[in-house]
Amino acid sequence: MTNAKFEAPPKGGFSFDLCKRNEMLLNKGLKAPGFLKTGTTIVGLIFQDGVILGADTRATEGPIVADKNCEKIHYMAPNIYCCGAGTAADTEAVTDMVSSQLKLHRYHTGRESRVVTSLTLLKTHLFRYQGYVSAALVLGGVDITGPHLHTIYPHGSTDTLPFATMGSGSLAAMSVFESKFREGLSKEEGIKLVCEAISSGIFNDLGSGSNVDVCVITKGNVEYLRNHVEPNPRTYTSAKGCTFTKPTEVLSTKVSLREKKAEVNEGGDAMEE
Repeated sequence: MTNAKFEAPPKGGFSFDLCKRNEMLLNKGLKAPGFLKTGTTIVGLIFQDGVILGADTRATEGPIVADKNCEKIHYMAPNIYCCGAGTAADTEAVTDMVSSQLKLHRYHTGRESRVVTSLTLLKTHLFRYQGYVSAALVLGGVDITGPHLHTIYPHGSTDTLPFATMGSGSLAAMSVFESKFREGLSKEEGIKLVCEAISSGIFNDLGSGSNVDVCVITKGNVEYLRNHVEPNPRTYTSAKGCTFTKPTEVLSTKVSLREKKAEVNEGGDAMEE
């Protein structure tokens, strides 16, 4: 019997075997696939009674608009919602997973979910994958300790702010917040400011577009305003398509002798190309 030595698998921690493999393949001339540019504008702010979240409704596949009216404000708990930017599949999967964990925690404890619990679960999951899960999130909610607003980056880092923006249109939206935000905004003023910030992203960023979704979270109540603002609605002349008031008139019809002979020889109808 040979005394062969087998390398035991590592216990815990990160494994960088795939990173070494990818670097080896890259050195051998294999070109790594490129990344599709993602586009979104998501925002959030704290007003006098709670938190207001906002998002646009355009989903893109590179230069193509895949969905003009998607939902980017995800349910986390009855008192917590989360806006997602980045890869749509990643934002959906991460928020759904944490939402189910929060529900199990509510069943176990019989208490309302806290925003910090959701924040901890989200940033722990994203940090574990070191940015390979492309989910940039704006988390907002109201619990027993008051209103809370957080941003969560794909690498797992977080911020706690009175107003926040994320996505490719975040700079345009942030310019609106920095010039017009103040503490103690009323509900109507907050909704108006959020809509203005999202509209700024829609009109200044190619990856953002279509409509504005708004979610108002207060103590014991959530108001989801789907398609609250439609800055550039599509217009049609009729439901059945375009109609013309005056049809194009045919002034004269000429059939060449060659076409006439071909029709007689074939003895059938001509095929339209």
